Amino acid sequence: MLQKISLSRKGFDSGYGKIPSPILPDGTLLTMPIPDSGAIQNSYESLVYQGKSYYDIIKELSPNTKIKPQDNCHLDPDLFSNCKSRELGWKPSFGQTGAALSHLNKQGFGLEDLFLFFGWFRETESFNGQLRYRKNAPDIHIIFGYMQVGEMIESNKDVPSWLKNHPHADDNHWKKKNCIYTPTQNLTFMNETPGAGLLKFDPKRILTKTGCSRTIWDLPDFFKEIEMTYHSQNSWKDYGFKSADKGQEFVFTPNAEALDWIKDIIK
Repeated sequence: MLQKISLSRKGFDSGYGKIPSPILPDGTLLTMPIPDSGAIQNSYESLVYQGKSYYDIIKELSPNTKIKPQDNCHLDPDLFSNCKSRELGWKPSFGQTGAALSHLNKQGFGLEDLFLFFGWFRETESFNGQLRYRKNAPDIHIIFGYMQVGEMIESNKDVPSWLKNHPHADDNHWKKKNCIYTPTQNLTFMNETPGAGLLKFDPKRILTKTGCSRTIWDLPDFFKEIEMTYHSQNSWKDYGFKSADKGQEFVFTPNAEALDWIKDIIK
């Protein structure tokens, strides 16, 4: 039963990557994984979208980027099956550790609960065969993917072979509290919908209020009746909902209106 939702912040931000992930011309929300020197399984040049490496995409959007082709990255959540070759039996996955995992556990987040992944994005366009950010396109927070928890892997002894290359499956992560989540086969509240997936661009998935900085959200009024971790009633301002600048997992218990809102976002 769906008890908890976590709005989970992922991908490039002002500290890691330093540019917005691209909304591609075809509507793909291509979240860029943050740099991670310990994640030897994935480099920016090894991950691809339609034949172009993630590094090439970053370099076109930010010619002065400090990211190098061979730099390793933290591919998590891992939702896009075609970005690299996969082991037999692969399925989407997401890992969490440290304070963020402790926060999820403290909130009772677990099986059949739902991650809604959001991040910093900006629209792009093709110009002379290369990508560039569309002029005057706003920086926005947008929901780009989701996962309903079907399994929680909390020991390195329980990691299946297809998951061995996940960044949270390495030995260093198991030296502290660590968990890898994998999805239900289908959503329990939308039976014909896979338990995890990437979403395409659609205005209904945008969190940011039009004309505001990306951390000012235009949440429906029913959220005023919902308690969300890292936030309070003081988060509601005359100009909108001020989302927390820090924190990875914003957890809340949905009411009936919130569940309808979530269904509309995913469908």
